[in-house]
Amino acid sequence: MERIVSIFKAYDIRGKYSLEINEEMCGKIAKAFSKLLKPKKVVLGLDMRPSSESIKKAMINVLISQGVDVIDIGLCSTPMFYFAVNHLSADAGIMITASHNPKEYNGLKLVEKEAKPINYDNGINKIEKMINEEFYDFENKGKVFEKNILTDYIDYIKSYSFKINKLKVVADYGNGMNSLATKKLLQELGIDLINLYDELDGNFPNHEANPLKEENTADLQKTVLKEKADLGVAFDGDGDRMILIDDLGERIDGDITTAIIAKQVLKKGKEKIMYDLRSTKAVKEIIEESGGIPLMSRVGHSFIKEQMRKENAAFAGEISGHYYFRDNFFTDSADIPLLMILELLSNENKKLSDIKKEIIRHYHSGEISKEVSGKEDVFKRLREKYCDLKLIELDGLTFSADNYWFNVRASNTEPLMRLNLEANNEELMREKLREVLALIY
Repeated sequence: MERIVSIFKAYDIRGKYSLEINEEMCGKIAKAFSKLLKPKKVVLGLDMRPSSESIKKAMINVLISQGVDVIDIGLCSTPMFYFAVNHLSADAGIMITASHNPKEYNGLKLVEKEAKPINYDNGINKIEKMINEEFYDFENKGKVFEKNILTDYIDYIKSYSFKINKLKVVADYGNGMNSLATKKLLQELGIDLINLYDELDGNFPNHEANPLKEENTADLQKTVLKEKADLGVAFDGDGDRMILIDDLGERIDGDITTAIIAKQVLKKGKEKIMYDLRSTKAVKEIIEESGGIPLMSRVGHSFIKEQMRKENAAFAGEISGHYYFRDNFFTDSADIPLLMILELLSNENKKLSDIKKEIIRHYHSGEISKEVSGKEDVFKRLREKYCDLKLIELDGLTFSADNYWFNVRASNTEPLMRLNLEANNEELMREKLREVLALIY
């Protein structure tokens, strides 16, 4: 059954401001959130979007009217927000952000104690039903405390004791939240740092803060080549994703980065490592070769974090540039994986482009997204055509043969169908890609 209110997504709340999401709606959500979780202390953070500050004020007024104490940490990245919820021993938290979406959007990421994500199935569905209920104000109002966590967060990341040489790095912040902590962190670690678009600006005057789109890393790639940098890094708007650019100015897909980091994690001993089902087969192969236990996961941060906790996995990576660590409260970080890559380059006499070549073994289509009507019809056609292949129904449909595989899934955040396909050689990859696309579109 399709949900009527479009802002209530699979793992967050997000929509266009002020048509779909606004101060009144966020106030209703805050009341329902308070009623559902009954928290005593809530951390509230926000990104740099023009509407975030007024939404924050509206939510604070509602939260304290429900007897909740609010710790206002102000402007922050989402990883800083997750850190604050744990560091300040809060009962819950709300991050006001629309992540990588264009400037017209805003939204909310909701967490409970220990920054455990609230997704549609474990809470957002209840909030959706509760938003129009009548809630009475508490006689004893909550209080508001302002807390700057920037220094504490930087000290926390530095406590990992990364050993990094003075490498040259170009960082494109996309006018997003990583220009707060990440820039300062890299400077303190002695990195030869070249900054692009590091002014906070939720209007995104230079490009969308979505590094998955290739056009959004074009300036970064050119600058890496011009400056002869060791690597480039692009962040999304709320700072929980990163995409790397190697020394040749070429993009590194998130699954390749996952494999590189997995090898580093497994140097410390045998661990469970999770990878999303869209990843190249090389990720699973490298985890096994490095002595780890590979676990396939569905797509989406809340699902991955839940599975990580159940399995006690040390690390998980997504093709979209999210990287999760058990030692980081089972949450995603852009800073920790970046510093792990910089440490790797400092310790090994190799360029990032050479390390990438060691990982790439198969021919991957990349993710192809299209608007499609009647997704069940698509799935039916695929089942009929590929009935003789191995089928996994973890997230959409994944069909596997000996020499190729593909996954087709519906997006959790947009009205799209997404296809990922990989084969043992380029000719077969292109042949199967044409074949599958004809059935989908």
